[in-house]
Amino acid sequence: MFYLDLFAALDRHKVDYLLIGGLALNIYGVERATMDIDLMIAFDRTNVLRFIGAAEELEMTPVVPVRLDELADADKRRTWIEDRHMLAFALHSHDAGKPTVDILIAPAIDFAAAFSRRVVKQVGILPICLAAIDDLLILKHQAGRKQDLADIEALQRLRSLGRA
Repeated sequence: MFYLDLFAALDRHKVDYLLIGGLALNIYGVERATMDIDLMIAFDRTNVLRFIGAAEELEMTPVVPVRLDELADADKRRTWIEDRHMLAFALHSHDAGKPTVDILIAPAIDFAAAFSRRVVKQVGILPICLAAIDDLLILKHQAGRKQDLADIEALQRLRSLGRA
């Protein structure tokens, strides 16, 4: 299963990441259909190169016509954000049945602070690093789409029930 392959590769390559988005909600216990995997990563050069190694191992390539190694270039990322209004760097497999992996490149929260608040859930033998509920709420408010508003309600219910 691709999800497990992805998290195993991230673990093997020692990537500092946080799972955000619909899959994170599923792991927290909110039933939510999603067609992609949303991640935040630490954008220090070493960590980005580790992430690129994991992506190459899984034979993932950028959806947009750029090289994967350009993700490690802070100036390129800044240009994508400022000139192209890019929010996420999307990767896909040549196997159409596998989900897209979206790397949030302009998050509303500081990665290091969010990483210090992460929640680690075991899925089988794999540790999966989830953004904390409060951080997911901030990210969902930032996105502001209709689905995000529904996610905010579900996350607030989880928090009020003490399940997060």
